[in-house]
Amino acid sequence: MSATPTTDRPTVQLRKGAQRRALAGHPWIYSNEIEMAPAVKALPPGSVVRIKAEDGRALGTAIFNPHSLIAGRLLDPDPELALDALFFARRLEHALALRERLYDKPFYRLVHAEADGLPGVVLDRFDGHLVLQTNSAGMERLLDPLVEAIDTVLKPQSLLLRNDSPTRKLEGLETYVRPIAGALEGPLALEENGVRLLADPREGQKTGWFFDQRENRARVASLAKGLRVLDVYSYCGGFALTAAAAGAEEVTAVDRSEAALALAEQAAALNGLGSRCRFRRADAFTELETLAAAHQDFDIVVADPPAFVKSKKDLGQGSRAYRKLARLSAACVRPGGFLFIASCSHNMEAAAFAEEVRRGIHDLARTARILASTGAAPDHPVHPALPETAYLKGLLLQID
Repeated sequence: MSATPTTDRPTVQLRKGAQRRALAGHPWIYSNEIEMAPAVKALPPGSVVRIKAEDGRALGTAIFNPHSLIAGRLLDPDPELALDALFFARRLEHALALRERLYDKPFYRLVHAEADGLPGVVLDRFDGHLVLQTNSAGMERLLDPLVEAIDTVLKPQSLLLRNDSPTRKLEGLETYVRPIAGALEGPLALEENGVRLLADPREGQKTGWFFDQRENRARVASLAKGLRVLDVYSYCGGFALTAAAAGAEEVTAVDRSEAALALAEQAAALNGLGSRCRFRRADAFTELETLAAAHQDFDIVVADPPAFVKSKKDLGQGSRAYRKLARLSAACVRPGGFLFIASCSHNMEAAAFAEEVRRGIHDLARTARILASTGAAPDHPVHPALPETAYLKGLLLQID
Protein backbone atom coordinates (compact mmCIF):
# COMPACT_ATOMS: atom_id res chain seq x y z
CA MET A 1 0.00 0.00 0.00
CA SER A 2 1.20 3.50 -0.84
CA ALA A 3 2.40 5.85 1.92
CA THR A 4 2.18 9.61 2.51
CA PRO A 5 5.44 11.08 3.88
CA THR A 6 5.22 13.19 7.04
CA THR A 7 8.67 14.80 7.05
CA ASP A 8 7.56 17.92 5.17
CA ARG A 9 4.17 18.22 6.84
CA PRO A 10 3.34 21.85 7.70
CA THR A 11 2.31 22.94 11.19
CA VAL A 12 -0.83 24.92 12.00
CA GLN A 13 -1.00 26.56 15.41
CA LEU A 14 -4.10 27.54 17.37
CA ARG A 15 -4.65 31.07 18.62
CA LYS A 16 -4.36 31.96 22.27
CA GLY A 17 -7.33 30.60 24.21
CA ALA A 18 -8.61 28.55 21.27
CA GLN A 19 -7.43 25.09 22.27
CA ARG A 20 -10.13 24.16 24.79
CA ARG A 21 -12.53 22.49 22.33
CA ALA A 22 -9.80 20.54 20.55
CA LEU A 23 -8.37 19.31 23.86
CA ALA A 24 -11.89 18.18 24.85
CA GLY A 25 -12.10 15.95 21.77
CA HIS A 26 -13.97 18.15 19.29
CA PRO A 27 -12.72 17.12 15.82
CA TRP A 28 -13.46 20.44 14.08
CA ILE A 29 -11.22 23.48 14.25
CA TYR A 30 -12.77 26.70 13.01
CA SER A 31 -10.85 29.27 11.00
CA ASN A 32 -11.10 31.90 13.78
CA GLU A 33 -9.31 29.51 16.16
CA ILE A 34 -6.18 29.36 14.00
CA GLU A 35 -3.18 31.67 13.74
CA MET A 36 -3.64 32.48 10.05
CA ALA A 37 -0.07 33.47 9.25
CA PRO A 38 0.65 34.15 5.55
CA ALA A 39 2.29 30.73 5.11
CA VAL A 40 -0.76 29.03 6.63
CA LYS A 41 -3.20 30.98 4.44
CA ALA A 42 -1.17 29.92 1.41
CA LEU A 43 -1.51 26.19 2.09
CA PRO A 44 -3.45 24.35 -0.63
CA PRO A 45 -6.99 23.32 0.40
CA GLY A 46 -6.92 19.78 1.73
CA SER A 47 -3.34 19.87 3.00
CA VAL A 48 -2.37 17.37 5.68
CA VAL A 49 -1.01 19.29 8.67
CA ARG A 50 0.14 18.99 12.26
CA ILE A 51 -2.07 20.87 14.69
CA LYS A 52 -0.43 22.47 17.72
CA ALA A 53 -1.92 24.24 20.71
CA GLU A 54 -0.83 27.77 21.60
CA ASP A 55 1.72 26.37 24.07
CA GLY A 56 3.29 24.14 21.41
CA ARG A 57 1.65 20.88 22.44
CA ALA A 58 0.89 18.61 19.51
CA LEU A 59 -2.83 17.95 19.10
CA GLY A 60 -2.58 15.59 16.15
CA THR A 61 -2.88 15.18 12.40
CA ALA A 62 -5.56 17.06 10.51
CA ILE A 63 -6.71 17.92 7.03
CA PHE A 64 -6.74 21.68 6.50
CA ASN A 65 -8.57 24.11 4.26
CA PRO A 66 -7.74 27.79 4.82
CA HIS A 67 -10.81 28.87 2.81
CA SER A 68 -13.41 26.94 4.81
CA LEU A 69 -15.17 27.89 8.06
CA ILE A 70 -14.29 24.41 9.32
CA ALA A 71 -10.62 24.91 8.54
CA GLY A 72 -9.19 21.87 10.34
CA ARG A 73 -10.57 18.37 10.70
CA LEU A 74 -8.63 16.28 13.20
CA LEU A 75 -8.00 12.69 12.19
CA ASP A 76 -5.78 11.30 14.92
CA PRO A 77 -3.83 12.43 18.02
CA ASP A 78 -0.58 11.24 16.38
CA PRO A 79 0.93 14.32 14.66
CA GLU A 80 3.14 12.07 12.50
CA LEU A 81 0.40 9.72 11.34
CA ALA A 82 0.89 8.56 7.76
CA LEU A 83 -2.35 9.01 5.81
CA ASP A 84 -1.71 6.14 3.46
CA ALA A 85 -3.79 3.23 2.21
CA LEU A 86 -2.99 1.27 5.37
CA PHE A 87 -4.49 4.04 7.52
CA PHE A 88 -7.66 4.02 5.44
CA ALA A 89 -7.83 0.23 5.44
CA ARG A 90 -7.74 0.15 9.24
CA ARG A 91 -10.53 2.72 9.49
CA LEU A 92 -12.60 0.81 6.92
CA GLU A 93 -12.09 -2.50 8.71
CA HIS A 94 -13.22 -0.93 11.98
CA ALA A 95 -16.35 0.52 10.35
CA LEU A 96 -17.06 -2.76 8.57
CA ALA A 97 -16.84 -4.77 11.80
CA LEU A 98 -19.49 -2.54 13.38
CA ARG A 99 -21.90 -2.84 10.44
CA GLU A 100 -21.49 -6.60 10.28
CA ARG A 101 -22.39 -6.71 13.96
CA LEU A 102 -25.45 -4.51 13.36
CA TYR A 103 -26.81 -6.12 10.18
CA ASP A 104 -26.90 -9.58 8.64
CA LYS A 105 -27.21 -8.31 5.05
CA PRO A 106 -24.62 -6.12 3.25
CA PHE A 107 -26.85 -3.10 2.69
CA TYR A 108 -25.96 -0.10 4.86
CA ARG A 109 -23.92 3.05 5.27
CA LEU A 110 -20.43 1.71 5.75
CA VAL A 111 -18.67 5.01 6.54
CA HIS A 112 -20.39 8.00 8.11
CA ALA A 113 -17.77 10.74 8.10
CA GLU A 114 -16.38 11.95 11.46
CA ALA A 115 -18.17 9.28 13.48
CA ASP A 116 -16.13 6.64 11.62
CA GLY A 117 -12.91 8.64 11.76
CA LEU A 118 -13.00 9.79 8.13
CA PRO A 119 -14.19 13.42 7.98
CA GLY A 120 -16.10 14.21 4.81
CA VAL A 121 -16.30 10.58 3.64
CA VAL A 122 -19.62 8.84 3.00
CA LEU A 123 -19.60 5.26 1.74
CA ASP A 124 -22.83 3.36 1.15
CA ARG A 125 -22.87 -0.37 0.45
CA PHE A 126 -25.25 -2.23 -1.83
CA ASP A 127 -23.70 -5.68 -1.43
CA GLY A 128 -20.86 -5.73 -3.99
CA HIS A 129 -21.58 -2.22 -5.24
CA LEU A 130 -20.30 0.83 -3.36
CA VAL A 131 -21.14 4.53 -3.66
CA LEU A 132 -18.56 7.00 -2.35
CA GLN A 133 -18.68 10.71 -1.55
CA THR A 134 -15.68 12.83 -0.53
CA ASN A 135 -17.11 16.06 0.84
CA SER A 136 -13.96 17.67 2.24
CA ALA A 137 -10.97 19.05 0.36
CA GLY A 138 -8.64 16.86 2.40
CA MET A 139 -10.37 13.63 1.45
CA GLU A 140 -10.52 14.75 -2.17
CA ARG A 141 -6.70 15.06 -2.14
CA LEU A 142 -6.41 11.68 -0.43
CA LEU A 143 -8.76 9.93 -2.84
CA ASP A 144 -6.10 7.60 -4.29
CA PRO A 145 -5.08 5.88 -1.01
CA LEU A 146 -8.74 5.82 0.06
CA VAL A 147 -9.77 4.01 -3.14
CA GLU A 148 -6.80 1.65 -2.80
CA ALA A 149 -7.96 0.74 0.71
CA ILE A 150 -11.57 0.25 -0.42
CA ASP A 151 -10.39 -2.15 -3.09
CA THR A 152 -8.18 -4.04 -0.62
CA VAL A 153 -10.76 -4.36 2.16
CA LEU A 154 -13.98 -4.77 0.19
CA LYS A 155 -13.03 -5.84 -3.36
CA PRO A 156 -16.18 -4.23 -4.81
CA GLN A 157 -17.80 -5.21 -8.08
CA SER A 158 -18.23 -1.51 -8.75
CA LEU A 159 -17.34 1.77 -7.08
CA LEU A 160 -19.20 4.93 -8.05
CA LEU A 161 -18.04 8.40 -6.98
CA ARG A 162 -21.11 10.58 -6.37
CA ASN A 163 -19.39 13.86 -5.71
CA ASP A 164 -22.36 16.09 -6.51
CA SER A 165 -23.29 17.03 -2.95
CA PRO A 166 -23.95 20.78 -2.39
CA THR A 167 -21.73 20.62 0.73
CA ARG A 168 -18.68 20.34 -1.54
CA LYS A 169 -19.15 23.98 -2.53
CA LEU A 170 -18.42 25.00 1.08
CA GLU A 171 -14.99 23.40 0.61
CA GLY A 172 -14.44 25.08 -2.76
CA LEU A 173 -14.79 21.76 -4.59
CA GLU A 174 -16.37 21.09 -7.96
CA THR A 175 -19.23 18.63 -8.28
CA TYR A 176 -19.09 15.58 -10.53
CA VAL A 177 -20.15 11.94 -10.81
CA ARG A 178 -17.89 9.24 -12.24
CA PRO A 179 -17.30 5.51 -11.95
CA ILE A 180 -13.99 4.50 -10.39
CA ALA A 181 -14.11 0.74 -10.78
CA GLY A 182 -16.41 -1.82 -12.36
CA ALA A 183 -19.66 -1.20 -14.15
CA LEU A 184 -22.96 -0.19 -12.65
CA GLU A 185 -25.73 -1.05 -15.07
CA GLY A 186 -29.26 -0.05 -14.11
CA PRO A 187 -30.85 0.10 -10.65
CA LEU A 188 -29.47 -1.91 -7.74
CA ALA A 189 -31.47 -4.30 -5.61
CA LEU A 190 -31.20 -4.09 -1.85
CA GLU A 191 -32.90 -5.70 1.11
CA GLU A 192 -34.09 -3.85 4.18
CA ASN A 193 -36.34 -5.13 6.96
CA GLY A 194 -36.93 -8.25 4.88
CA VAL A 195 -38.26 -6.25 1.90
CA ARG A 196 -36.64 -6.17 -1.54
CA LEU A 197 -36.18 -2.62 -2.79
CA LEU A 198 -34.59 -0.83 -5.75
CA ALA A 199 -32.30 2.20 -5.93
CA ASP A 200 -30.36 3.95 -8.67
CA PRO A 201 -27.11 5.43 -7.31
CA ARG A 202 -26.30 6.96 -10.70
CA GLU A 203 -29.40 9.15 -10.95
CA GLY A 204 -31.15 9.06 -7.58
CA GLN A 205 -30.84 11.44 -4.65
CA LYS A 206 -27.64 11.45 -2.58
CA THR A 207 -26.12 7.96 -2.93
CA GLY A 208 -29.36 6.47 -4.27
CA TRP A 209 -30.96 5.31 -1.01
CA PHE A 210 -31.66 6.66 2.48
CA PHE A 211 -30.45 3.94 4.81
CA ASP A 212 -30.88 6.34 7.74
CA GLN A 213 -34.65 5.71 7.92
CA ARG A 214 -34.35 1.91 8.23
CA GLU A 215 -35.49 1.64 11.86
CA ASN A 216 -38.16 4.29 11.39
CA ARG A 217 -39.62 2.36 8.47
CA ALA A 218 -39.77 -0.75 10.62
CA ARG A 219 -41.40 1.17 13.47
CA VAL A 220 -44.13 2.57 11.22
CA ALA A 221 -44.63 -0.82 9.56
CA SER A 222 -45.19 -2.45 12.96
CA LEU A 223 -48.41 -0.42 13.24
CA ALA A 224 -49.60 -0.93 9.66
CA LYS A 225 -51.31 -4.33 9.58
CA GLY A 226 -54.81 -3.96 8.18
CA LEU A 227 -54.50 -0.15 7.88
CA ARG A 228 -54.48 2.39 5.04
CA VAL A 229 -51.15 4.20 4.66
CA LEU A 230 -50.21 7.42 2.85
CA ASP A 231 -46.48 7.98 2.20
CA VAL A 232 -45.64 11.46 0.87
CA TYR A 233 -42.14 12.25 -0.34
CA SER A 234 -42.05 8.51 -0.87
CA TYR A 235 -38.97 8.51 -3.14
CA CYS A 236 -38.42 4.81 -4.07
CA GLY A 237 -41.11 3.60 -1.69
CA GLY A 238 -39.17 2.70 1.45
CA PHE A 239 -41.90 3.48 3.99
CA ALA A 240 -44.77 2.48 1.69
CA LEU A 241 -43.44 -0.93 0.68
CA THR A 242 -42.24 -1.81 4.18
CA ALA A 243 -45.74 -1.07 5.48
CA ALA A 244 -47.34 -3.08 2.68
CA ALA A 245 -45.07 -6.04 3.42
CA ALA A 246 -46.13 -5.83 7.08
CA GLY A 247 -49.77 -6.29 6.10
CA ALA A 248 -51.12 -2.81 5.35
CA GLU A 249 -54.48 -3.04 3.62
CA GLU A 250 -53.54 -0.33 1.10
CA VAL A 251 -50.61 2.04 0.63
CA THR A 252 -50.41 5.17 -1.48
CA ALA A 253 -46.96 6.51 -2.38
CA VAL A 254 -46.67 10.14 -3.52
CA ASP A 255 -43.56 11.72 -5.02
CA ARG A 256 -42.64 14.27 -7.69
CA SER A 257 -40.07 11.98 -9.30
CA GLU A 258 -41.45 9.72 -11.99
CA ALA A 259 -38.20 7.72 -12.01
CA ALA A 260 -38.31 7.12 -8.24
CA LEU A 261 -41.95 6.03 -8.36
CA ALA A 262 -41.17 3.67 -11.25
CA LEU A 263 -38.57 1.95 -9.07
CA ALA A 264 -41.05 1.77 -6.20
CA GLU A 265 -43.64 0.16 -8.47
CA GLN A 266 -41.10 -2.38 -9.76
CA ALA A 267 -40.11 -3.21 -6.18
CA ALA A 268 -43.77 -3.68 -5.25
CA ALA A 269 -44.04 -6.27 -8.01
CA LEU A 270 -40.84 -7.99 -6.82
CA ASN A 271 -42.41 -8.44 -3.38
CA GLY A 272 -45.83 -9.47 -4.67
CA LEU A 273 -47.38 -6.30 -3.23
CA GLY A 274 -48.59 -4.62 -6.41
CA SER A 275 -52.30 -5.17 -5.75
CA ARG A 276 -52.13 -3.19 -2.48
CA CYS A 277 -49.92 -0.35 -3.66
CA ARG A 278 -50.80 2.82 -5.54
CA PHE A 279 -48.28 5.30 -6.89
CA ARG A 280 -49.09 8.93 -7.58
CA ARG A 281 -46.83 11.55 -9.10
CA ALA A 282 -47.61 14.87 -7.41
CA ASP A 283 -46.24 17.68 -5.29
CA ALA A 284 -46.60 16.66 -1.64
CA PHE A 285 -48.15 19.90 -0.39
CA THR A 286 -50.59 20.06 -3.29
CA GLU A 287 -51.62 16.43 -2.87
CA LEU A 288 -52.11 16.78 0.87
CA GLU A 289 -54.28 19.87 0.35
CA THR A 290 -56.34 18.01 -2.26
CA LEU A 291 -56.82 14.98 -0.04
CA ALA A 292 -57.77 17.08 2.98
CA ALA A 293 -60.28 19.12 0.93
CA ALA A 294 -61.85 15.86 -0.28
CA HIS A 295 -62.01 14.57 3.33
CA GLN A 296 -59.90 11.55 2.42
CA ASP A 297 -58.14 10.26 5.51
CA PHE A 298 -55.70 7.48 6.30
CA ASP A 299 -54.79 5.41 9.32
CA ILE A 300 -51.10 6.27 8.93
CA VAL A 301 -49.48 9.23 7.17
CA VAL A 302 -45.73 9.41 6.60
CA ALA A 303 -44.11 12.76 5.70
CA ASP A 304 -40.36 12.45 5.12
CA PRO A 305 -39.39 15.57 3.13
CA PRO A 306 -36.03 16.78 1.86
CA ALA A 307 -34.27 19.41 3.97
CA PHE A 308 -36.35 22.57 4.29
CA VAL A 309 -33.53 24.33 6.17
CA LYS A 310 -30.37 24.03 4.08
CA SER A 311 -28.58 26.85 5.89
CA LYS A 312 -29.22 29.01 8.93
CA LYS A 313 -30.63 31.81 6.78
CA ASP A 314 -33.43 29.42 5.76
CA LEU A 315 -34.50 28.75 9.34
CA GLY A 316 -37.53 31.03 9.40
CA GLN A 317 -38.96 29.92 6.07
CA GLY A 318 -38.09 26.28 6.72
CA SER A 319 -39.72 26.32 10.15
CA ARG A 320 -42.93 27.60 8.61
CA ALA A 321 -42.74 24.85 5.99
CA TYR A 322 -42.47 22.14 8.68
CA ARG A 323 -45.44 23.65 10.50
CA LYS A 324 -47.48 23.64 7.28
CA LEU A 325 -46.44 20.08 6.47
CA ALA A 326 -47.48 18.92 9.94
CA ARG A 327 -50.85 20.64 9.59
CA LEU A 328 -51.59 19.23 6.13
CA SER A 329 -50.35 15.75 7.04
CA ALA A 330 -52.33 15.62 10.29
CA ALA A 331 -55.43 16.75 8.40
CA CYS A 332 -55.23 13.49 6.43
CA VAL A 333 -54.98 11.30 9.56
CA ARG A 334 -58.22 9.81 10.82
CA PRO A 335 -58.94 10.28 14.55
CA GLY A 336 -56.88 7.75 16.44
CA GLY A 337 -54.48 7.29 13.53
CA PHE A 338 -50.75 7.90 13.32
CA LEU A 339 -48.39 10.47 11.81
CA PHE A 340 -44.68 9.96 11.29
CA ILE A 341 -42.96 13.19 10.27
CA ALA A 342 -39.24 13.79 9.85
CA SER A 343 -36.65 16.51 9.27
CA CYS A 344 -33.20 15.88 7.83
CA SER A 345 -32.18 19.55 8.23
CA HIS A 346 -29.16 19.60 10.53
CA ASN A 347 -29.73 23.34 11.13
CA MET A 348 -33.20 22.56 12.55
CA GLU A 349 -32.77 21.56 16.17
CA ALA A 350 -34.90 18.74 17.53
CA ALA A 351 -36.79 20.93 20.01
CA ALA A 352 -37.56 23.54 17.35
CA PHE A 353 -38.78 20.86 14.94
CA ALA A 354 -41.03 19.32 17.60
CA GLU A 355 -42.48 22.76 18.34
CA GLU A 356 -43.34 23.39 14.67
CA VAL A 357 -45.02 19.98 14.47
CA ARG A 358 -46.98 20.75 17.65
CA ARG A 359 -48.09 24.10 16.27
CA GLY A 360 -49.12 22.56 12.95
CA ILE A 361 -51.37 20.02 14.66
CA HIS A 362 -52.73 22.68 17.02
CA ASP A 363 -53.69 24.79 13.98
CA LEU A 364 -56.23 22.05 13.19
CA ALA A 365 -57.65 22.26 16.73
CA ARG A 366 -56.60 18.64 17.18
CA THR A 367 -54.59 17.02 19.93
CA ALA A 368 -51.87 14.41 19.74
CA ARG A 369 -49.34 12.46 21.74
CA ILE A 370 -45.74 11.69 20.83
CA LEU A 371 -45.10 7.96 20.85
CA ALA A 372 -41.46 8.14 19.80
CA SER A 373 -38.77 10.72 19.08
CA THR A 374 -36.28 9.10 16.75
CA GLY A 375 -33.07 9.68 14.84
CA ALA A 376 -31.03 7.94 12.20
CA ALA A 377 -30.28 4.22 12.06
CA PRO A 378 -27.12 3.06 13.88
CA ASP A 379 -25.13 2.80 10.64
CA HIS A 380 -25.28 6.63 10.79
CA PRO A 381 -23.54 7.08 14.17
CA VAL A 382 -23.05 10.49 15.73
CA HIS A 383 -19.64 11.67 16.92
CA PRO A 384 -20.03 12.31 20.69
CA ALA A 385 -18.38 15.73 20.40
CA LEU A 386 -20.51 16.74 17.39
CA PRO A 387 -24.13 16.69 18.54
CA GLU A 388 -24.93 19.02 15.64
CA THR A 389 -24.35 16.10 13.28
CA ALA A 390 -27.43 14.33 14.69
CA TYR A 391 -29.21 15.70 11.66
CA LEU A 392 -32.24 13.38 11.38
CA LYS A 393 -35.23 14.00 13.63
CA GLY A 394 -38.40 11.94 13.53
CA LEU A 395 -41.65 12.11 15.49
CA LEU A 396 -44.24 9.35 15.64
CA LEU A 397 -47.54 10.68 16.93
CA GLN A 398 -51.07 9.49 17.47
CA ILE A 399 -53.58 12.12 16.37
CA ASP A 400 -56.97 12.54 18.08
